[in-house]
Amino acid sequence: MNKISNYFSDSIKELTEKVTWPTWTQLQQSTMIVLGATLVTTAIVGLMDFVAAGGLNFIYKLF
Repeated sequence: MNKISNYFSDSIKELTEKVTWPTWTQLQQSTMIVLGATLVTTAIVGLMDFVAAGGLNFIYKLF
């Protein structure tokens, strides 16, 4: 039981004293970077899907 107690005690100590938390501005900047990357990735995948669907439809119409 002592090991479990030490684990939780050490975890709380690490979260409150050792972890460097980002400032509000850093958090907002990171969020915008992730949002931008997500939108770009979504657009690329959507374009690839559109091109692949068009190509397959063209091939299917040939046969």
